[in-house]
Amino acid sequence: MRILVVGAGAIGGYFGGRLLQAENDVTFLVRPKRASELASAGLVIKSPGGDVTLDNPPTVQADKLTKKFDVVLLSCKAFDLEDAIKSFTPAVGPQTAIIPLLNGMLHLNVLDKKFGAERVLGGLCAIAVMLNEAREVVQLAPMQSLNFGERDGAMSERVRAIARVFDGGKFGAVASEHIMQDMWEKWVFLASLAASTCLMRTSVGNILAVAGGKDFLLGMLDECSAIAKASGYEPTGPFFQRTSGLLTTEGSPMTASMFRDIKAGLPVEADHVIGDLVARADAAKIPVPKLRIAYTHLKAYEKQRSA
Repeated sequence: MRILVVGAGAIGGYFGGRLLQAENDVTFLVRPKRASELASAGLVIKSPGGDVTLDNPPTVQADKLTKKFDVVLLSCKAFDLEDAIKSFTPAVGPQTAIIPLLNGMLHLNVLDKKFGAERVLGGLCAIAVMLNEAREVVQLAPMQSLNFGERDGAMSERVRAIARVFDGGKFGAVASEHIMQDMWEKWVFLASLAASTCLMRTSVGNILAVAGGKDFLLGMLDECSAIAKASGYEPTGPFFQRTSGLLTTEGSPMTASMFRDIKAGLPVEADHVIGDLVARADAAKIPVPKLRIAYTHLKAYEKQRSA
């Protein structure tokens, strides 16, 4: 199975690297600078599950991409999606399966329009990982998983085949028969965490330590959950209990990656993660005052950053 990993940053570098370590046919679609880094230093993964250096991993640049691939693993940020599509389009053939690991749902519409819904699986990952100053992939905690599946819930032969390959990566690959529910639940959690920690500019623990903090966090979770329910994907009891627990753990240092991006002055996925939920709430006539303020805050940050 030929696998094209779009990008070799934190997410793509980790999952693609583990697949390559398991001796799969993996190629990284990268820009010239990243190609040079990988050629000189290799793809370095530092992880609680074991460090590895993959010397001279296979790479290709967009202007040299001509071959078709069986699987495209897409791990870019939402604001890079259009450029990513332009770069990997030559790799998509009639039988190619695209597995996007982006947050939210807007990217599905974009990919469906370009490639046809039959080529686009559902997908998500859960991992705390970053690139350090040496451009090494650093996994910050043992947690790791990658879920994927047919969006209609079928357990197709192509999903089974991908699962057999991904199992070798030993990163918690799950062939899901309810991938859309999985994606919605991750979105609810991520949006609740991102909206809260970005708006308050601090960690869950610090929010909880002040008057009204717990009510604020759980209120944000309730708003996001109500939107999911109205869209036909009501969060399950176990998910809600687990997420509520994470958002009410005293002293928790947890923040969203979006908050860390704000601190670093980087672009954020305001429209994709938060704005789309607000739009869906408006369509369903669901009041979401906390989420709406968080979205306004993020858009103001984007305006300031662009200036």
